Amino acid sequence: MIVGGQSLVSSAPVFSHDGKKLLVCTGCTVSVFSTSTGMLITELEGHTDRVTSIVVVPVATSGGTKFSNYCWTSSLDGMLFYWDFSTPDLLKKLNVHLPVHSMVIPHILSASIGSTNKASPNLYAFVSVEDANRKVVDVKHLCGLIQIYDLTNSTRVGGILAETRKPEILAVSKSGEFVGIKKQQQLNIWRVPNKNLKSENMKKLKLHHTRTLSCLAFHPTNSIVAAGDVSGRILIWRGFGKMRLSQDGGGKMKIDREDRPGVRDGDDADSCSTWHWHSSEIRFLLFSSDEAYLFSGAKEGVIVVWQLDTGNKNYKPNLASPLMYFTDSPDPSLSCVSCEDNRIHLLRMPSMDIIKSISGIKLPLVLPESQRGESHVTLGFDRSNGIIVLPTMDYCVQFFSLFDDTEISHVQVIERNYDPVDETTVYISLIELSNDGSMMCTVEEKLPEMGLGGLISLKFWTRGSHTGHYTLSTVIYEPHSNGGVSDVAFCPGRSMAVSTSYCGNFKMWVKSSSFIHTGDEIQEKGGWRCQSVGSYKGTPMTAAAFSGDGSVLAIAAETVITLWDPHSNLLVAVIGDSLSPIRRLAFVGSSEYIVSFSAGTKAHLVLWNISTLSMHWSYKLLVEDVCSMTSESRFAVLALFSYSDKSVLTEKDGMVLLFDVENPIPVSTWFVRKAKGGRLNFIKNKSGEAADGKQLLAYINGGHEYILLDPSDIKETEGLIHKTARRPQVHSDDENVAVGYASIYGELPSFELTKERSSDNVPFVPSERPWETVFSGSSHALPPLSKLCSPFLESLLEKQNVLSQ
Repeated sequence: MIVGGQSLVSSAPVFSHDGKKLLVCTGCTVSVFSTSTGMLITELEGHTDRVTSIVVVPVATSGGTKFSNYCWTSSLDGMLFYWDFSTPDLLKKLNVHLPVHSMVIPHILSASIGSTNKASPNLYAFVSVEDANRKVVDVKHLCGLIQIYDLTNSTRVGGILAETRKPEILAVSKSGEFVGIKKQQQLNIWRVPNKNLKSENMKKLKLHHTRTLSCLAFHPTNSIVAAGDVSGRILIWRGFGKMRLSQDGGGKMKIDREDRPGVRDGDDADSCSTWHWHSSEIRFLLFSSDEAYLFSGAKEGVIVVWQLDTGNKNYKPNLASPLMYFTDSPDPSLSCVSCEDNRIHLLRMPSMDIIKSISGIKLPLVLPESQRGESHVTLGFDRSNGIIVLPTMDYCVQFFSLFDDTEISHVQVIERNYDPVDETTVYISLIELSNDGSMMCTVEEKLPEMGLGGLISLKFWTRGSHTGHYTLSTVIYEPHSNGGVSDVAFCPGRSMAVSTSYCGNFKMWVKSSSFIHTGDEIQEKGGWRCQSVGSYKGTPMTAAAFSGDGSVLAIAAETVITLWDPHSNLLVAVIGDSLSPIRRLAFVGSSEYIVSFSAGTKAHLVLWNISTLSMHWSYKLLVEDVCSMTSESRFAVLALFSYSDKSVLTEKDGMVLLFDVENPIPVSTWFVRKAKGGRLNFIKNKSGEAADGKQLLAYINGGHEYILLDPSDIKETEGLIHKTARRPQVHSDDENVAVGYASIYGELPSFELTKERSSDNVPFVPSERPWETVFSGSSHALPPLSKLCSPFLESLLEKQNVLSQ
């Protein structure tokens, strides 16, 4: 199996200490990207659930402190891992036994793993975990816990530092002196002692607000903390904790409102000021490295730069997506911003110009609540190239390669400026491509306002000279009068398409071409027109499909299947009667079978025999999608689990079933997650890898993560997953020449994630002629010069046997 499509913005990314790498949480792995090229360097694989936090660790040496490629990661699988992300190797494990939602490590610069100084203090991690069992036994449902762990000795320290209704995101000051969380309408802040770090020894401070808080950030050096709330306001507390967090404090604070402007009664702070520009919930706050500015971001897609002394502000607008995280780098000229559209922009500071962008697959559209039950969004597949086509919030469609796990291109479908704050009023509801990918059809819907002004547009596109590049050919407004478009299908081998409507008819569209002479060149010019219209007893037409040779057109007229001659538009036959409206049709290869499924309380999957006009076999299944092979008599079904008691549901909420038309028993079965809203389709394997035209089964779940399954591999199981590189490196298979590290030390042994490894176990296998290739290869793959210098000089010396006299 090949998996991909993980979110790049589920958690905040982290820069390496030299600023040359960016570590990103991508599902169960950590992806390491180059900040100069935006390409994937390596991945850290070992966690079994989503990675939630990354903390990069400097390594202390006897000659001083140098920054190396080590980091700690936390995950919902309850594990804390310590990595060398340059190799990559898993060096240490710590089991927390509860899902970890956030982790910070104070004093990480002064207490480094790997220090040779015996007097070096231990390294402690603050983790925010979730104990689901507490929801049952605790009346207040305080399932979020803050705990402390000694990473040096792999032990838990003290008891519970705090309890919350849900796991909160931890924040830490750069000096490591303060750790805090936002808790509804207040901030909880602890001072972290340098010695005897136990939960009972830590002093706590509370700062109050009138609205629910959404994020917080500490000033790098001063006693200043900033917090954002759900209304878009930013609060700045200055001089906090002088009484309650001081080493010798603890007495009662004297309340003096005149000397503490803006501070609520009882809060330990010198002053509190409020800034307001954002119109929505504050997503992030970050103090600049020079300590003079504060960065803030929210749904508007604008980074606001506040001057701390004056409150004046500047803007970085037009990022065209709600913002999630803002991360600074040790390099003051570099930072990055994570956007809700699954994209990370690398910014040049202080101008904040975009240098590079790391793009993932677009996340599902979020429709208005009034339309979620009535409208649906259908994805498109370019089956010949292994590309999925998805609608985006900014009125485009994204072409995404399933094999390379990378974005191919964008096509602007709706000519409209996108404003993240505005409610969605226009969206792309349907995308369909021809089998060879040369033609594309999109359907866009404009939602009515106050019951008026709704509009449906059908657009046909023609592919250009490159994959993923399309030009608009024809626009048809209201193709079915006042009815919505339920489905679109292309006729194989012809410039013909059919669209069906809930208003009770379907229309055949054909492409007409004409040639015009422009100087010495002849250009083709043409468009799509309606050739014929059909209906069946005025019932809604819900689905359509062409046979493999294009000679038969099947239209679902609510509960029956009507068969038509697409060339003459004559009704040929009518098949059976389903128990509920049919949602999807698919001809099974070149066979005489067609598969359909119905939704609702009487959901059914039915295989029909066209030659006998009868049901072949059926299942009572709640089906989400169905697709079929183009050359074989097999089809795949995405089914949902249906339980009356939701408490027995597991993380696997669906299954993919592979059927052969002659046997109602599935050939293969895969259990999957997020099946609701998922899609299936067969795609051709990569060119050069399957000369026999082998097809892979692509499953896209409701979160737009995907798996490519091999139906012909009977040994493939759920536990055997092969993950391809998101940005594969270019290499040659002509000759296997050892370069760089391998030319001196030899190939690294295979690494098993179930065993803890140490970097000291790498064998020394010198090469016969290392000087020819020692400095070849990518710079990120080479060891430091301190390791290369000695072996390189030794390789230049001729070794001789010296006999004693």
